[in-house]
Amino acid sequence: MLSRRSLLELAGTGAAVAGSGAMARLAQAAVPGLNPALPSGTRGEAVMEALPNKKPLIKLSYRPPNYESPLENFRTAITPNDSFFVRYHLADIPDVADLKDWKLDVGGEGAATPFTLTLDDLKAMPATEVTAVCQCSGNRRGLFEPHVAGVQWGYGAMGCAKFKGVKLKDILAKAGIKKEAIELIVDGADKAVIDKTPDFVKSIPVWKAMEDGAIVAYEMNGAPLPHLNGFPARLVLPGWTATYWIKHLTSIKAVTKPFDGFWMKSAYRIPLGKFPLVARFTSQDTDANTPISEMVINSLITSHADGAKVKANAPVMIGGIAWDAGYGINAVEISNDGGQTWTEAKLGEDIGRYAFRTFSAQVKLKGGAQKVMARATNKIGQGQPTALIINPAGYHHNVVHSVTLNAA
Repeated sequence: MLSRRSLLELAGTGAAVAGSGAMARLAQAAVPGLNPALPSGTRGEAVMEALPNKKPLIKLSYRPPNYESPLENFRTAITPNDSFFVRYHLADIPDVADLKDWKLDVGGEGAATPFTLTLDDLKAMPATEVTAVCQCSGNRRGLFEPHVAGVQWGYGAMGCAKFKGVKLKDILAKAGIKKEAIELIVDGADKAVIDKTPDFVKSIPVWKAMEDGAIVAYEMNGAPLPHLNGFPARLVLPGWTATYWIKHLTSIKAVTKPFDGFWMKSAYRIPLGKFPLVARFTSQDTDANTPISEMVINSLITSHADGAKVKANAPVMIGGIAWDAGYGINAVEISNDGGQTWTEAKLGEDIGRYAFRTFSAQVKLKGGAQKVMARATNKIGQGQPTALIINPAGYHHNVVHSVTLNAA
């Protein structure tokens, strides 16, 4: 378990411990420009706070830790490790003090040759890299109207990084995956504080695991995984929401029947047919719903916060990021007249099909408060909706983003 002492050591000097909790924290501060659409309780409780080896993030809960990244951290395609969001379901977070103690068990009835990997074993296998967006399924949940239950995220429960590790299909080949195997059950070392809380165990379809981008990662942006982002190894499943990106990975089990654990059977599900998804997790389908899987196309204006002041009748550079499930961003358009007319923005460098794609466009604004909007389309014709697609758990918020700028 991650101990109070180990976190103090990670945090270094200047850390202050609040209450009797195990985690060391730096000084708190109010959150500037917190979205007024968030629930009043969230706005009243949220603070800027630094966890060990992290810059100040927006704290939404502490036990388990759920911290989102401020808007300004998304002005580039890559999110630095110290600005990457933190998301946990369970509060007992492992502390791997000695890497010799870590191991990854690979087996299950769908594997012919079960085996165990140490971190050295994993690093000795052929390495690969993938740049991908890791986004919580509930990103922007706090902006749903009416509000729904769950962590009330704003825009920042996501990040994009370059991950290095071993292809999952290479690990499965070593395990002798059987043709009867349909899913992989994946588990990490984090645990619940209360016995009755179900362990956070997920499954993924074998076909998704066989994609080149699916890896067991041990590096992030050229450095070891940050502790609170899955150290020493985590699952990376590009294009799919972060619920499947198991942190502190300890076991992979190939199975021949659909897994029926709580976090698959009861949680992280969306109404069937509500969203324009291409890739579904069909072995987990019911007549009414399906597990959330691939991310929907989205974009975010990051150059200006809502309510920012700009100069009237002068060039204003609007910038941001767009992303989807890996089909590729085709275009981003900007409107400064409430959506009546649209101008195509310039796309930044394409650093990978699963990565953030930056965009920029120059506009001129008349005096007063004016709404600037951004919308993205991808290469298979998917675009952002203008109205929220309501669903019980508040997933897939990808309504066209807008900010109001005050020109004077």
